[in-house]
Amino acid sequence: MKTGVSLRCLTALPLLAIGLAATALHGQDGRGRKYQPPPPTAKITVTVTKATNGKPVENAAVIFHPMKNGKDEGGLELKTNEEGKAVIEVIPIGDVVRLQIIANGFQTFGDDYPITTDTRDIEVKLKRPSGQYSIYEKHADTQRGGATATGSTPTATGSQANSSSTTQPQQ
Repeated sequence: MKTGVSLRCLTALPLLAIGLAATALHGQDGRGRKYQPPPPTAKITVTVTKATNGKPVENAAVIFHPMKNGKDEGGLELKTNEEGKAVIEVIPIGDVVRLQIIANGFQTFGDDYPITTDTRDIEVKLKRPSGQYSIYEKHADTQRGGATATGSTPTATGSQANSSSTTQPQQ
């Protein structure tokens, strides 16, 4: 009698497991999240060099801002190695990446790059800072500005020159 009960249990157990698996698979058709594989990504290599002599800039901050529909999706920051290179492989193909590079002693660089292929090499030449633009200094490309070459302020022109305090004789 015991062999009959155990034989029935051994036969019923696999059938029960198959039935549970079938109902579990059937229940997943309309519920739950579907698996979506991640989009293909590009390998982006950024090389940062000095504009004056072409030598690599080590330890420069290279910040990647992936843009989706014109909106920034967060920043990813890497540092350049001794060869001036930073490599990233998580930006999806088809996105636009806003690249920002910050290094001590150099002007900050920024530009947008569309990622259309699975590899993208970007070369950036950093410049030394130039003088600041001041409204108090005379500039060759404008008529307005601060001091002239002799150090005095320029004379008034236009409506300011016509509003002088001299009187005209009345008739």
